[in-house]
Amino acid sequence: MKANNLMRAGKKINIFGIFRNVAVFIVIFAIAIFIYIYLRPVRSVLPIKHVVFTGNKHLTDDELKVLTGVNANDSLIAISNKKVSLRLLKSPWIKSISVRKQFPGTLSMVIDEAVPFALLDMNSHLFLIDEKGKFLEELKGDSIPFLPVITGDPFREKEGFSEALNLARLMNDKGFSPGRDHIDIFARKPHELTVTIDGTVVKMGSGMLEEKLKRLIELEDEIKNRGIPVDYIDLRFAGKAIVKPITDKVVK
Repeated sequence: MKANNLMRAGKKINIFGIFRNVAVFIVIFAIAIFIYIYLRPVRSVLPIKHVVFTGNKHLTDDELKVLTGVNANDSLIAISNKKVSLRLLKSPWIKSISVRKQFPGTLSMVIDEAVPFALLDMNSHLFLIDEKGKFLEELKGDSIPFLPVITGDPFREKEGFSEALNLARLMNDKGFSPGRDHIDIFARKPHELTVTIDGTVVKMGSGMLEEKLKRLIELEDEIKNRGIPVDYIDLRFAGKAIVKPITDKVVK
């Protein structure tokens, strides 16, 4: 009797399992039919006819279209502004993006691009970076824009690289960089911060960079007026500037 009862119970469990699997299959099949019949037409409603970008200077419209993942037959209604924005923000060149639908068929995007701030010379590779030190792209070829060059490894010498960025930013803000042929900033330890300006070596050290830059500008005029051939300028000491002429005379 017990064996028969167990067999009946087993059959009931098997039948229940079969019915459950069939029910799950029917639900999934019904959902698939609903999506195919009712949602498929939405994709063809108000198809995107125009994709418009404004604010982009470095990235071309064609490059941006690829980044959006938007196709010509996509519906303006079905497109997710958030998803388009997230795709575009994967590019290091894009700081922020505003996506707007303009019915009946235009997807409009306002791009805020990063601005190349300096060149990073790292391990014999040249990179464009923004003012925060973020990598924009590696430069390849002979066409090199004029920008201050920071030489160093930001991953090994983070503090020195940060101080080099501060100096480059200060030079730019004070209008020091324009009119120079070449500016090389060497990012090592902060106290070893050195910059070569059109062939003249200037030892900056760390801290008080604004005061040191002001002192350098004053010294440049004096050196030019006196026609002194300079070996290097040392501004590392507070309230003091040392100019070492090539003749080995020290002018203070």
